[in-house]
Amino acid sequence: MSNPSKSLFDKVWEAHHVRDLPGGQTQLLIGTHLVHEVTSPQAFAMLRERGLPVRFPERTFATVDHIIPTDSHARPLADPLAEAMLGELEKNCGDNGVTFFDSPSGHQGIVHVVGPEMGITVPGSTIACGDSHTSTHGAFGAIAFGIGTSQVRDVLATQCLALARLKVRRIEVVGTLGPGVYAKDVILAIIRRLGVKGGVGYAYEYAGEVIDHMSMEERMTVCNMSIEGGARCGYVNPDEKTVEYLRGRPFSPEGDAFDRAARGWLAMASDPDAHFDDIVRIEGSEIAPSVTWGINPGQNLGVNESIPSPSDVAQEDQAGVEEALDYMNLVAGQAISDIPIDVAFIGSCTNGRISDLREAAKVARTGHVREGVRTLVVPGSQEVQRQAQAEGLDEIFREAGFDWREPGCSMCLAMNPDKLVGREVCASSSNRNFKGRQGSPAGRTLLMSPAMVAAAAIAGRVVDVRKVL
Repeated sequence: MSNPSKSLFDKVWEAHHVRDLPGGQTQLLIGTHLVHEVTSPQAFAMLRERGLPVRFPERTFATVDHIIPTDSHARPLADPLAEAMLGELEKNCGDNGVTFFDSPSGHQGIVHVVGPEMGITVPGSTIACGDSHTSTHGAFGAIAFGIGTSQVRDVLATQCLALARLKVRRIEVVGTLGPGVYAKDVILAIIRRLGVKGGVGYAYEYAGEVIDHMSMEERMTVCNMSIEGGARCGYVNPDEKTVEYLRGRPFSPEGDAFDRAARGWLAMASDPDAHFDDIVRIEGSEIAPSVTWGINPGQNLGVNESIPSPSDVAQEDQAGVEEALDYMNLVAGQAISDIPIDVAFIGSCTNGRISDLREAAKVARTGHVREGVRTLVVPGSQEVQRQAQAEGLDEIFREAGFDWREPGCSMCLAMNPDKLVGREVCASSSNRNFKGRQGSPAGRTLLMSPAMVAAAAIAGRVVDVRKVL
């Protein structure tokens, strides 16, 4: 009797299943563990206290991203705490034989940019990292989880996690996207439709013609923000684009071994008649360039829409709308394109890759940053930085008045000198618009695509990038 058809999630879960635990969870083998300087020091310390080694150091990879300044990587770092955290990560990696992508290596960058570009992220694997946006790696057909510090400890010590099995929702984005509409707009539209808690208890499988036509970097943007929709992880089935992206990467297999691996990767895709717990369909042609107006990513609109009134939403959402209007200093009925900005940030694990910088540079060619607008363009890694500079993108940005920076997380969460000040409004290509997210307790964040950020920087306010292009 043949096996029933399975989703990719089913296949990966079963391939990494170690045993069922008494409480109903699964002990799951973690194929790859990614670490950075913020959530790993305590975990390594807990191992030392117990006299435990890192169980599989060859499966663990580290980088520095959250605290690294983007004006200069010169050591020692100006912030003593940041320097101490970087020094601790260096020591922990050295003591335990963990590969560390620091600045001198030439491969430093945001952990969710470095993993894929180094060929460490592969289809059919399980990936864990002490960072909520680990779901990014699902673009390759991996099941990737963000974890807390105690779980970082567990993976270092055992290479396993105790996890509850998820339901799977297939989200089909069908048709085609209009001009000026990007992957960032797609995921914002999905979160607006399903809500910031809609994915609780689920893994999201992204599919449909729009996803099929996306590049790997665009798929990473979509999967990156799965967590913003409440999902534990999100993924795209591997295809030939996935295989070609990984071909020739530093940690990819070579020759016949690569071809064998590729056949296995493609076989992990969901079967045509796989069962899903829920299926949602979204028409791509109806998605517009999007902008968040509130204090969670679900509070977003098409660029030509107006700010909602509490009476426009369901009763359970009205208090959240009132809170957002008050914090953002907006009024119901106001056009979202009326919002002026003080800061423009292009970068982050969501939108700091070379294709993001190319699209933003197209807009930067059309004008000059508005007087009084502070700007940061931050490559997601040293490899992205090298590629952008080889293409002359840095000069395009500089000539247009943008500040070209060194790689790092930068203003996404502001655990470094890149912060909002006071009540500044930031047009940001990052992933979260929570209160205080970008370094100021009163700062305000508008999420949008990199091209939209560049357009806002030039206009000094939110603007429809389609009119610029």
